[in-house]
Amino acid sequence: MPNTAVFPLASEIGRFLDFCRIEKGLAGNSLEAYRRDLEKFSLFCRSASVEGIPGMEAVRLYLDSLYRAKMGGRSIARHLSTLRGLYRHLLGEEKIVSDPTENIAAPKQWETIPKYLNREQIERLLASPNPSRPTGLRDRAMLQLLYATGLRVSELCAVEQADLNGELGYLRAMGKGNRQRIVPVGRHALAAVDDYKASGRPAILKGRASRYLFVTARGGKLTRLAFWKNLAGHGKRAGIFHNLTPHVLRHSFATHLLEGGADLRSVQTMLGHADISTTQIYTHVVRARLRKTLDEHHPRA
Repeated sequence: MPNTAVFPLASEIGRFLDFCRIEKGLAGNSLEAYRRDLEKFSLFCRSASVEGIPGMEAVRLYLDSLYRAKMGGRSIARHLSTLRGLYRHLLGEEKIVSDPTENIAAPKQWETIPKYLNREQIERLLASPNPSRPTGLRDRAMLQLLYATGLRVSELCAVEQADLNGELGYLRAMGKGNRQRIVPVGRHALAAVDDYKASGRPAILKGRASRYLFVTARGGKLTRLAFWKNLAGHGKRAGIFHNLTPHVLRHSFATHLLEGGADLRSVQTMLGHADISTTQIYTHVVRARLRKTLDEHHPRA
């Protein structure tokens, strides 16, 4: 078995990121998050004069430094998850003999209920774009589609014309790890997209060609940051001023589905969660519905 001291950390981090990009097919945003976490770890190890591949003591000291910096439990858990991925890769490549993160417990995280909008807020938000403007038609179609499907904002911006089948009422989305899924689309969202495609999109493109559904004047896809900015503006017009993000609409989609009686497995499939444990952040809705069911139907409730 090779000596870990001959494998510099920085080069191994680079190989691990290449592995995540090529072999695992991680999206650019996930890769960037991995890179930032590992650069922080590498900087700590250099400042602590750790040579070779850091062992358990160095990992524990690093996590302790995050605690001392008053980093939140969820963020520390993410850093630990990134390190686990790195060390599992090194173990598989036989560059270490044991995984120093294996027996390190993740910090306890308080269960937080995802922020979501109620139905009246959703209606105000969906009505906020100006339909007399081409960009207003585009933004209204994006908001309607986002609420109707629960897409991630990166998935929404990357939707191509061929991905949406209006006749059958479904959308093909490419999620994390290049995993493809089919999501049903409701009639209100399809109608908004049809209005946008009929007059808004041609007016924005002015004869330019583009394979993307939601476009800019240059023919490219609308970026995530541009949509975030537009969403904040529409939120203010709708009277929603605080912490309105695309993910809030994704949470609203899932919460309203569950409130209507959908099961967690179906919501997991539509959201594109690889693990049901991720979808279980919405169990507050399931618990509330169980309470209501008990109160309404049990003879001694």
